[in-house]
Amino acid sequence: MHRAARAGVAAAAVTILALTGCASGASPDTRPTQDEAAPGFLAVSDESAAAGGELVVQVDYDTAEASGLDPQGAATARSWMLEGLSYETLTTIDENLDVAPKLATSWEMPSDTEYVFTLADDAVFSNGRPMTSADVAGSLQRLVDNPTTWTGQLGPVASIEATGDLEVTVTLSTPYAPFLAALANTPAAILPMAEIESGALDITTEMVGTGPLVATSHRQDEEWTFEPNEHHPDADSLGFSTLTIDIVGDEATRAAALRDGSADFAVLNSIDSAELLSNADDVTVVGQKNTDFHYLMINSLTGDEALQDEDVRFAINSAIDRSAINELAFGGSTSTTGVTPAGLPDSCLAEDLPSAAHDVAAAKSVIDGIGGLELDLVVYTDEPVLAQIAQVMQQNLAEIGVTVDIQQVDYATYTAQVYGDPADFDLALSWFAGYADPAMVTTWWNPEVAGFSAVFMQGSDELDGLIADGYATEPGADRAEVFQQLCALADEQSEMVPLVLRPSTLGWNTASLSPTLTSDEGYGNFLRHITEFRAS
Repeated sequence: MHRAARAGVAAAAVTILALTGCASGASPDTRPTQDEAAPGFLAVSDESAAAGGELVVQVDYDTAEASGLDPQGAATARSWMLEGLSYETLTTIDENLDVAPKLATSWEMPSDTEYVFTLADDAVFSNGRPMTSADVAGSLQRLVDNPTTWTGQLGPVASIEATGDLEVTVTLSTPYAPFLAALANTPAAILPMAEIESGALDITTEMVGTGPLVATSHRQDEEWTFEPNEHHPDADSLGFSTLTIDIVGDEATRAAALRDGSADFAVLNSIDSAELLSNADDVTVVGQKNTDFHYLMINSLTGDEALQDEDVRFAINSAIDRSAINELAFGGSTSTTGVTPAGLPDSCLAEDLPSAAHDVAAAKSVIDGIGGLELDLVVYTDEPVLAQIAQVMQQNLAEIGVTVDIQQVDYATYTAQVYGDPADFDLALSWFAGYADPAMVTTWWNPEVAGFSAVFMQGSDELDGLIADGYATEPGADRAEVFQQLCALADEQSEMVPLVLRPSTLGWNTASLSPTLTSDEGYGNFLRHITEFRAS
């Protein structure tokens, strides 16, 4: 880093410290460890550890979906994780982010558009009824027939048939490389279709799945309680008696709960929490890598009129210092990314994108040409790191003549402003799950398919074509070239602008819990291996 760049980072650090009340990054000795306990795992539960106690987990915010508890309508990673405690999918991902069997014990591909799934013979819904191939076929057909955000991720499904007692065949109209990875997320969960179709079950208010846990109570934005699903194959081997998930918005409170033992496990958004807990003998804090990434929305439809100009949007994009965001908000623990998440096979190289030149002079010339610009930047308060990113960007954009007013709002207000029709913002920060196949997240750059992005971005036929090419191209060098072109075009158009990967900071009390955690995650599910947790 050049001396001038270091000076800029230092100045931004002072501002962040003053305005967010957070440190500008933990010291190297106290950053969350990413050391592996075994290949692919940050922690592996000790089978000899005491077990059978009550497991208490604290998270920062609750699920809040218009579809209630219906997993097919779940649009956020928090909903996927919480509902995924009770529901299971045909496939899952392993510690290498590779697709692995779940309710489908195996599958064959007679052609590049046909998938024949063999189903588990021991899957039982929490109401005691065994899962059938009709449940599987019916669940997937329901998702296709009643489009939600996730429907587009399934790709070009032509037919779904129960072709045997324990067999389901899905046929696509064209090849679609991420199909198996798309089946691995909670919105593609298998539902008790007989009860849903008969009207005996209201799936928006009650979760009845084949998963390991059953929700026994829920107080919105306060608490969930779960008990084991007695019909699940892992029921007798679970290492805890009950699970309580407390919704605790304040990070300092969650950190204190780990320290005093009132919580066994907690999500900690800020790397600074590792420093705060560094002298706690019974607390371990780790940094879980993610394919998830933070991104900037630039409202080209209903934002400031100047944002309809691609040159203005690209000027804003190219002025953002991703390295400063990494250093100041994440202590240097993450990396820049394009549309396809950095680190996944075939993903584009962020350093080769047009904005990577970081030509501040050229960007300033564009903004000077319109007489300067004043924009609002909306972030939600549930994740303090968004405010830190916003502060860095505010200083970056000031250098090119863009004055930024940061608006910190609650998530309900944020959702209304950003995803309402019409959208009411200029700039906004959020994050995407990156999933396990790089083609999946590219879907959100096609507003017609994504839906939510149609209120603030135009997209383009050329970009849609590259997205489709990425779906249909087999993994390898050809697909990598498609993704590099896709990322470059999205970078130039600058309507949704990827910034940096979003690591998770997680902590647990070692005196009361022995967990299993993967080193990498792609669907926002840090409780993916909860059946292996052992709580005393």
